Amino acid sequence: MDGSSFPIAVSHGEGRASFSSPNALEDLGADGLAPLRYVDNRLNVAGAESYPYNPNGSPGGVAGVRSRDGRVFALMPHPERTIMADVGSYVPPEQVEAWGEFGPWIRMFKSARRWVG
Repeated sequence: MDGSSFPIAVSHGEGRASFSSPNALEDLGADGLAPLRYVDNRLNVAGAESYPYNPNGSPGGVAGVRSRDGRVFALMPHPERTIMADVGSYVPPEQVEAWGEFGPWIRMFKSARRWVG
């Protein structure tokens, strides 16, 4: 799913990433441990520092983090609410036919299922 950009459901603005030191965010990014970030309508993370692109104001647009071994993934958006394509609040018109019945987030769940075995 590297490089993918999908619309996502959020249901609050309280869950916000915070870091123990100013360098922690940089280290997280450098180590590839922040695989999920909010982006603006031009797909720029830098533009997603505030609402509406970043609903909770997480620094660096961080929306999800993972452990070094890849066994733990924590995220703030709710992909489980957008598995079916027709439940999203926004579907890019050019994607309606390509996505079909399921929205793009189904890929994350299928990938996790394959990884588990």
